[in-house]
Amino acid sequence: MNAPPDSSRDNRTPMAIPVVPPAPPAGDVAEEAGSEAARGNRNDEMHGLYRLLVDSVRDYAIFALDATGHVLSWNAGAQRFKGYRADEIIGRHFSVFYPPEDQWKPPMELEVATATGRFEEEGWRVRKDGSRFWASVVITALRDERGTLVGFAKVTRDLTERKIAEQQRLEDARRVAISEEANRAKAGFLAAMSHELRTPLNAIAGYTDLLLTGVGGPVSEQHRDYLDRIRGSQQHLLSIINDILNFSRIEAGQLEYRVEPVSLRGVINAVVPMIEPQALAKSIAIERHDGADAVASADHAKVEQILLNLLSNAVKFTPAGGHIDVGCASRDGRVTLSVTDNGVGIAAEDLGAIFQPFVQVGRSLTSPHEGTGLGLAISSDLAAGMGGRLDVESTVGKGSVFTLTLPGGEAASA
Repeated sequence: MNAPPDSSRDNRTPMAIPVVPPAPPAGDVAEEAGSEAARGNRNDEMHGLYRLLVDSVRDYAIFALDATGHVLSWNAGAQRFKGYRADEIIGRHFSVFYPPEDQWKPPMELEVATATGRFEEEGWRVRKDGSRFWASVVITALRDERGTLVGFAKVTRDLTERKIAEQQRLEDARRVAISEEANRAKAGFLAAMSHELRTPLNAIAGYTDLLLTGVGGPVSEQHRDYLDRIRGSQQHLLSIINDILNFSRIEAGQLEYRVEPVSLRGVINAVVPMIEPQALAKSIAIERHDGADAVASADHAKVEQILLNLLSNAVKFTPAGGHIDVGCASRDGRVTLSVTDNGVGIAAEDLGAIFQPFVQVGRSLTSPHEGTGLGLAISSDLAAGMGGRLDVESTVGKGSVFTLTLPGGEAASA
């Protein structure tokens, strides 16, 4: 017979059976472990690549400092800029890179970087050998995930070449300003002096002319000779003053050019008679070449001044009995005015100097030549101011050829 059910067992609390999640398949466990390992490998690779990148950079000094400013790391750029090897500098305070007068900067820079996260400036820094270079410096505060300061990253770039170039530009600008001020002062002085000197010289010329005309009484031949000498000296001194004044105006850029069509044949015909008395005194013949006219686009008065200077020099340096040829020509939109002499000539080593101011080739105590040495310098500058040039060819003992080249005018290009 079946036993009656046990009522006490029915009243017991059911026992909780813990539920154990099923274990993942063996393949899933291996895959997750492999992913973790792969991520670790990638992190190691990235860290190694970053380390290699920093260590290999040569155009920037990149290194770390601890929280007190001592060097923790060193890259190739830092060694190139500052001259220290890693074993020589790691552990030393970075204030060693600052000149004595800037030793107050390192603590200030770290203080600013700590407070704001970054410090940046340009200034002089010192290499291991004591030499200085101009550096662009950036210091960045490094903090951990809790915000605690753990150190600083310092990046330095050598900008010495740029700094030197800037200083050179400033020095050049300063020299230009000083030169311009000096030129203005010189021009003002020469203008005033030329006025003060011209006034009495003009008076001398005027009274000499009056005496020569007999206003003051009869003039003997001896008196006339003396007066002619006075007048000649007055004109010579006046021409020197005019040369100096003209040169100062050219240097100061105060000359104005009135450019117009200029007949070079007309210039020759106007200037040659001015110089013929000097040439005749030395029995020098001046020949004007016949031929077609050449028309320049230039300032008429300044072309005449150049030709007068060239002819004066030719007469001065051509021995008695010599000859001088003057001619003009046009070609390919340019025109030329040439003066050829059979004078003493110019040595090849002196050709580069004859257009310099106050230079007179051939001047010596035994063979003095009058003048300031400004004629050719003025002529060369006047030619350049009109868009032309003045050239010379010469052989010692045979003579010289001076050629003025100018832009052609309307008639020359027709």
